[in-house]
Amino acid sequence: MTHIVVDPVTRIEGHLRIEAEVDGGKVQDAWSSSTMFRGIELILQGRDPRDAWVFTQRICGVCTTVHAIASIRAVENAIGAVPPPNARLLRNLIIAMQAVQDHVVHFYHLHALDWVDIVSALSANPARTSSLAESISDWPLSSAKYFAGVRDRLKGFVERGQLGPFANAYWGHPAYKLPPEANLMAVAHYLEALDWQREVIKVHAILGGKNPHLQSFLVGGMATPVDPDKQSSLNADTLASVRALITKAHDFVARVYIPDVLAVASFYKDWAGYGAGVGNYLVYGEYPEDEGPTAPLFLPPGVIRGRDLTKVERLDPSQITEMVSHSWYEYDGGDGKALHPFQGETRPKYTGPKPPYDRLDTAAKYSWLKSPRYAGLPMEVGPLSRMLVAYASGHARVKELVGTVLQKLNVGPEALFSTLGRVAARAIETLVLAEKQGEWLDQLAANMARHDLRTHDNAKWDPSSWPSDATGAGFHEAPRGALGHWVHIRNGAIANYQCIVPSTWNAGPRDASSQRGPYEEALIGTPVADPAKPVEILRTIHSFDPCLACGVHVLDARKQEVARVRLP
Repeated sequence: MTHIVVDPVTRIEGHLRIEAEVDGGKVQDAWSSSTMFRGIELILQGRDPRDAWVFTQRICGVCTTVHAIASIRAVENAIGAVPPPNARLLRNLIIAMQAVQDHVVHFYHLHALDWVDIVSALSANPARTSSLAESISDWPLSSAKYFAGVRDRLKGFVERGQLGPFANAYWGHPAYKLPPEANLMAVAHYLEALDWQREVIKVHAILGGKNPHLQSFLVGGMATPVDPDKQSSLNADTLASVRALITKAHDFVARVYIPDVLAVASFYKDWAGYGAGVGNYLVYGEYPEDEGPTAPLFLPPGVIRGRDLTKVERLDPSQITEMVSHSWYEYDGGDGKALHPFQGETRPKYTGPKPPYDRLDTAAKYSWLKSPRYAGLPMEVGPLSRMLVAYASGHARVKELVGTVLQKLNVGPEALFSTLGRVAARAIETLVLAEKQGEWLDQLAANMARHDLRTHDNAKWDPSSWPSDATGAGFHEAPRGALGHWVHIRNGAIANYQCIVPSTWNAGPRDASSQRGPYEEALIGTPVADPAKPVEILRTIHSFDPCLACGVHVLDARKQEVARVRLP
């Protein structure tokens, strides 16, 4: 039995440690540990609920809008505020573009190097690379001359010894299967995606003032003015700019990202048999199509258990709890309890080993993440969960695209429950959202043409109109999965605040019943060709798109030390 430690897992946000036992060339057991902590939840206590979104948005600098919208929805749910149609559409446009950009960045810049061998690309034939690219897409940057330039640029990196993002990886690993020409094509698109993502996210600057950390969110609506007759407002000219960026986003997704995913996946079909995980999927749903708390959602909510696509259960948020049996926290009255977020506690207590250490005491507490459970079960969240629930719920476009991808790869529906399935689901969702944004922009333009310029519900802005004691929950399908914020407001101030983020669901440790979290379970059975270079472990972990910065929040509001942790 070989014990493997990957610490830190790179190309993610935050600090993640994976420990695994490998025997017979496969992972037999695994543990996921967040080794970083930071604070937001306790900082919010006593503050004005209308300001919470500004603080929570700083939980993470990658998916910058997600905590803002979840926070605002939680407060609106508590006080009964209903954003008007224009605010709903502006929010949909902002969070959809966040997802489109984030998913493309993940595939090319965080995950692709698990499948793409940069060194192999140096020996590629540009003419054959051009033929390959032209066989899968009509993307204009596909000439032999273009790919020769990319190859020369890559050689320049190597000769200068300035490899940048390509400096540290397992180049030449036997698990890499792409031919040199496919590797060169992927490198070219990696570089193109860097420029593309910088451009399309300008939608956030137009609609939100800046990126990261938009400034236009507001409890009850949006602060973005819309008026076709005012230069200082969102008008016909700025709508045209947004439309051009939406078109640019869709063009790259449809003609580069989707073909690349299919091309890479065709060489790694065996990965449809690895990384299945817990087999339970949870989705809050996203993109309201109308006003009010019961409005239909473009991506439906639901729960799937045991990989059963014949049944989507109605989501019941009261079934959500968190446990700390293997987490560096303590609960008042005993760590074996399972607390709903409305009763949630954030009481840090580090009991881990003192550095330096070779391994964690995984029989005890070993992570700064809690263990969320739904009806006592671990749940996977994220693009795969969303696409599975949408597919099983009869979402027409999702069903069409899932069928197309499965047909092109010549694999069955069971391939969805895998590492490869997560990669494909993320791409499918990106195309679905890239297509949908134009419809929301058309609806916004139509409202402006009718001079319906409302962007805020003023009726609930004054705290004197609020109940003296109120609780609310705000749900959002962030790029990485189901995000929930729970707030308790007493006499106009925040009495308690709890977040359960996607990576807490996915990366959390075992619970009191020793049920593994989704990362841990997904690694079981993963092949490892070389324990000293476990690229296969990274493939499955990266397929979830970890974001540990979002997952851990423990800091005293008065900046008093509550725990001291030393890491190796």
